[in-house]
Amino acid sequence: MKAVVINKPGHADVLKIVDRPMPVADTEHSVLKIHAFGVHRYEVLTREGGSPSVKFPRVIGVEAVGEVANTKPGSGLKVGQKVITLNGGFGREFDGSEQEYALVPNKQLYTVDYDGSWTDLAQYPETFVTAFGSIKSLHLSADDSMLIRGGTTAVGLAMIKLAKAMGLKVAATTRKPERLDEIKASGADEAVLDKDGQLQTDKQYDGIVDLVGVVTMRDSVSHVRSQGICCVIGLLAGEWEMKDFSPFEMVDKYLTAYDSDFFDQGTVDELFGLIREHNITIPIAKVFTLDDIAVAQDYVMANAKIGAVIVTNDAIKDS
Repeated sequence: MKAVVINKPGHADVLKIVDRPMPVADTEHSVLKIHAFGVHRYEVLTREGGSPSVKFPRVIGVEAVGEVANTKPGSGLKVGQKVITLNGGFGREFDGSEQEYALVPNKQLYTVDYDGSWTDLAQYPETFVTAFGSIKSLHLSADDSMLIRGGTTAVGLAMIKLAKAMGLKVAATTRKPERLDEIKASGADEAVLDKDGQLQTDKQYDGIVDLVGVVTMRDSVSHVRSQGICCVIGLLAGEWEMKDFSPFEMVDKYLTAYDSDFFDQGTVDELFGLIREHNITIPIAKVFTLDDIAVAQDYVMANAKIGAVIVTNDAIKDS
């Protein structure tokens, strides 16, 4: 089988496509035939050596969609079953999605009820689980207001669609004035310019999800109403820690973080029920093959077009 192996961190030229033996299922793991997966900016950070916990050589890629190719009795899975997998060490502690088959712990294979193509399914796992969990972390009710800081990211776009389906009033931000109309077209009630780390509005919101990270967190908190919650989930700015932060800035407000490791089959079922009921999708900016993984990663970093970037192991159909 084909796999993209990184032997040492670096630029795109460290992505080496090699031929490897097929993995073999055991009592704790099943073999996943990977049909497609999403590509993310933070995976490029990992490729470059920015994730200290990741040891090389490694096949990176934190999510995949596909079918069970081989499994052992007692796994709770069936050969041919449609599944997704994400996080839990996938692509970090053990080899991930940038290959044709992967050996995945049984407990990290989640069944999905979805009738679309594999490429379409690949827009959902990491992106939508993160978006859904982050919204729920705000503990909002219908007609409450939320702001999504980083609204043109794939997660931000998913969050706009999910939040509207959940009955929330949604504002979303961009740092590019020319994309304000795109945010409104994506379904947000309000588009807000984020200029030099400052939201260009005096409004406050019942909850805020900050995808930019700690560099904008202080400003985000200032726009949360009394008893509201700010959830930080992003690293778009590339920084992990905030300096000189006082808890007294949080008087009568709450700060939390969400990690998409915190979900289960029930969450997946609830999420896909919402997706089916409201026919929720986000744009797919471009589809690549595994042979073009380096080009796909460069495309993600260029941020030329909003939407998910997908790699398929199947033939790309002419559009």
